[in-house]
Amino acid sequence: MSHFPYLTVLTAAPLVGAVGVALLPKDKPELAKRAALAWSVVVFGLGVGLWTQFKPNGDRFQMRDSWTWIPQWGAKFTFAVDGIALVMIALIALLVPLVILASWHDAEQSKRSVPAYFALLLALECTMIGVFAAQDVFLFYVFFEVMLVPMYFLIGSYGGQHKQYAAVKFFLYSLLGGLFMLAALVGLWVLGGQTFDWQTLVNADFSVNTERWLFLGFFVAFAIKAPFFPFHTWLPDAGGAAPAGAAALLVGVLDKVGTFGILRYCLPLFPRASKEFAWLGLTLALVGIIYGALVAIGQKDLKRLVSYTSIAHFGFIGVGIFAFTTQAGTGAVLYMVNHGLATGLLFLVVGMLVARRGSALVTDFGGAGKLMPVLAGIFFIAGLASLALPGTSPFVSEFLVLIGTFTVNKTVAIIATAGIILAAGYVLWMIQRTTQGTPNPKLAEIKAMGRDLSVREAVVVAPLIALILLLGFYPKPLTDVINPAVKATMQDVGRTDPKATVGTVEAGK
Repeated sequence: MSHFPYLTVLTAAPLVGAVGVALLPKDKPELAKRAALAWSVVVFGLGVGLWTQFKPNGDRFQMRDSWTWIPQWGAKFTFAVDGIALVMIALIALLVPLVILASWHDAEQSKRSVPAYFALLLALECTMIGVFAAQDVFLFYVFFEVMLVPMYFLIGSYGGQHKQYAAVKFFLYSLLGGLFMLAALVGLWVLGGQTFDWQTLVNADFSVNTERWLFLGFFVAFAIKAPFFPFHTWLPDAGGAAPAGAAALLVGVLDKVGTFGILRYCLPLFPRASKEFAWLGLTLALVGIIYGALVAIGQKDLKRLVSYTSIAHFGFIGVGIFAFTTQAGTGAVLYMVNHGLATGLLFLVVGMLVARRGSALVTDFGGAGKLMPVLAGIFFIAGLASLALPGTSPFVSEFLVLIGTFTVNKTVAIIATAGIILAAGYVLWMIQRTTQGTPNPKLAEIKAMGRDLSVREAVVVAPLIALILLLGFYPKPLTDVINPAVKATMQDVGRTDPKATVGTVEAGK
């Protein structure tokens, strides 16, 4: 290696920080908070360094680090990033410091160890960076599974109502998906030349039937993680029970591993099966868009409502992936980032509201805008970003997905467009019931305490709002990085973009 090992250090640094924070005295919670925040800022700085060193028009995979790990299995500690992985790692590096700052009092309210809480957040950051940076398939699988552990404890130990049920359900669903992947991983190793090297496996020659089974093994694991309908039921429970900061990482980053896995592993490793099962991916995505939106409309709990909106949003990402056009694929990856920003902001603001009211029920917040105008205004901005209002970053990604899909499958694009209308319904109704109307009498206590947006909370939301607006008008810094990686993935699948003058064809055919 002639370069600084950014990916190795980026992956290891949060784990080192987690161990250090965990060893701090329990009777000094402020020290643990400051140490965790400082360490996450260092990781953010490393992430900025990684971004500046990446060359959008350079090699597909860059910043490669590799060490022998288990030679008998051909497994290595191999890290490398393309544009897709890079933008997700950048999202993680940005969100974690903001989540730590937003979660300043969460652990104390749960009456559990403060150092352990922030150590778990840093440990989670380590596994999230590792899963996106891994280029060895077995290493990816290890991070994929280990990632469950810190999130399980964040939900089960520091969550709200029904936290144990939600934590166990989250763990079991993800573990079940991991078992499907493990079975496919063994088959991949046996039939792919007894190696876990991604590049070698991309060039392996599998029979059509073998590809089908291996594809399904990976796809089920990723569909559960994403989560696609009908594997989605763990998300509303986990998102509703988790602390707001952990929920922001769960919905903003963790479940993106599913869609990332489809792009990185299902499509390049099993191109024929990917095209053959495109109808399945599109069907599950479309059902998720409509179902998630309809169920979100009827939710009474703010955190569960936001979780269901994410199921609908993931449907758009799925459509973008299985449309097999560069435009739709770029939109899907961009949606992964923008959804993390918008829904991360929405979850954090919901957490601020819940912390003040002591309840997540929509009916407990009537007229909150008159008593907390600044916080209510930010809630409104987050909601508008979630419904992909033009001028916000999710609109750009949603538009790319739909226009890229329309060129190959008009029916899918038209059905998906219905989700935009439903999104306006559930978001605007949520905002109306929460911030408008006659103020709830119990909110008067909040006004008397002067508990509108604090300086700390302003520092949390300001970068997210700025990025949502900036990328809404100027997404080029991201699309320049994402486009080459998506084009390479489409080439792996053997798909080319349709010409504007040529009639459209059905996706997957």
